[in-house]
Amino acid sequence: MSCTRFLAALVRANSSTVRIIQISSGRCRSSVTSTTPKEEKEQPIDECTMVAAEPVEVINQTTKGANTQVNKIHIDFENTQDVYKSKGNIELLRSLLVFKLCTIDVLVDKNKELMELSKKLLGQWIFEKLMKMTFYGQFVAGEDHNSIKPLIEKNRAFGVGAVLDYSVEEDLTQEEAEKKEMDSCVSEAEKESPDTDHREKKYKAHRQFGDRRGGVISARTYFYADEAKCDKQMETLLNCIEASGGASADGFSAIKLTALGRPHFLLQFSEVLVKWRRFFSFLAAQQGKSEMRVLEQKLELEQLKESLTKLGVGSKDDIENWFMGEKLVVSGMIDLLDWNSLINDTTKISNLLMVPNLETGQLEPLLNKFTAEEERQMKRMLQRMDILANHAIHNGVRLMVDAEQTYFQPAISRLTLEMQRKFNREKPVIFNTYQCYLKEAYDNVTVDVELSRREGWYFGAKLVRGAYMYQERARAKEIGYEDPINPDYETTNMMYHKMNEMDLSPTDNNVYFGQLLGMCDQISFPLGQAGFPVYKYVPYGPVNEVIPYLSRRAQENRGFMKGSQRERSLLWKELKRRLLGGQIFYKPVY
Repeated sequence: MSCTRFLAALVRANSSTVRIIQISSGRCRSSVTSTTPKEEKEQPIDECTMVAAEPVEVINQTTKGANTQVNKIHIDFENTQDVYKSKGNIELLRSLLVFKLCTIDVLVDKNKELMELSKKLLGQWIFEKLMKMTFYGQFVAGEDHNSIKPLIEKNRAFGVGAVLDYSVEEDLTQEEAEKKEMDSCVSEAEKESPDTDHREKKYKAHRQFGDRRGGVISARTYFYADEAKCDKQMETLLNCIEASGGASADGFSAIKLTALGRPHFLLQFSEVLVKWRRFFSFLAAQQGKSEMRVLEQKLELEQLKESLTKLGVGSKDDIENWFMGEKLVVSGMIDLLDWNSLINDTTKISNLLMVPNLETGQLEPLLNKFTAEEERQMKRMLQRMDILANHAIHNGVRLMVDAEQTYFQPAISRLTLEMQRKFNREKPVIFNTYQCYLKEAYDNVTVDVELSRREGWYFGAKLVRGAYMYQERARAKEIGYEDPINPDYETTNMMYHKMNEMDLSPTDNNVYFGQLLGMCDQISFPLGQAGFPVYKYVPYGPVNEVIPYLSRRAQENRGFMKGSQRERSLLWKELKRRLLGGQIFYKPVY
């Protein structure tokens, strides 16, 4: 079984599920699983598609020597006694109250204003108590790394791990956010001569989309202020990694690269990577290979050199030197992975920002000039990434690099891949994120898996549906470039298949599942209790400083709860069962 096929074989238990995959550098381990046929009814909604799944029976077959052991794992998502045995009655009531409030439009639309008013009327102490009894208590684990430990330990006892996420955000107005974005995403060269560069409009900052929070309800957003703030945010992430290591033996910690540096580098480097990949496709078409799958496009080296010489892309000597590196193949053929390695090795980062111009046939700088300060800012972003990765390894924590907007993502993925090359030599420590609503998702995963196999390091990935769909589509339409999102829900679903098709057992620990804290517990806990590796994204932080996060949770849950009554009905069913059975003061035992 190929690692590439393995990657596409994931259970569609829930569309809010975060699929986390780790693949070794050698053969993919596998054992045999199968599921009984079942009917599923799905309704696509904002983030958490409810799956009306019947009980599932998983056959876990393991072989030890000459003996074969077959263990049946029965999962019943409708058995509320098992589904909610980790929850006390107060927690069930809180969930019912919060989910109900999230269906009231006026409360959701004005949630920030209402929270601020409540704080003024009730005072800080009572306001915080009220929040901890409702929204904060439902979606946030605690204020610091010490206060979150009891919840993490309880969830762990029921088979659910933690991905810690320090969810404090800057509460900016739209005007402030737009100003920060334009200041941080426009280089000095662009400011001085805005019409003389070679930038594509997708990879340029646009004020009408400067507030990157717009149309995004499930992802934190960072805006650049200065290098000192990036250092402070790095310190916060270092503390988060320490908290993850101290709270759990097998935890994850999540980071965003826009927290670690000025984002204009991500814009520029993304454009460079896309243009070089587009140039490879152009050359493949010249050799009659445009219809092949991405990794099957192997260019004949001599013909490639002739094409580059005719196009005038570099001198003949330069072209010869490009293809003489130790990393390139000696078979007379070059594929996309070899092609990508051409822009790997450089000491001066600004040298990366050279792109081929198909009209002039010349390599040209993306910008007319690059300041020394901008060079330092780029290097500091890379240094911060390196510090965080080393700290994660020291604390026994796996690091997830979150996905962001498509105009940042090529650079984010490439920088994450470089960290994987360095740190994933003995086991998967660095995990990249792939947004499966993107048209290019499958090709990107395929290429990266093959690279890990070829170079001998461990591949780690988090597969998500994606959080920026509405914003991405609006931006593409307004600015005028191709919509990067799959055309419909089913096209995205095609990225996933069931685990039994790929002989994957839950005990293999190759595929993990995850949901947000406080949501979809009826999926997470039955899977965790059945032995599947399951994780919750666990936000934490002081009450006042996580209000922007809570505001988004309210927005998200409105669509979630209006899309289905199933979770509330399960909560009511279990609460009634306990009350009628005399379990008025039920507390979970673990």
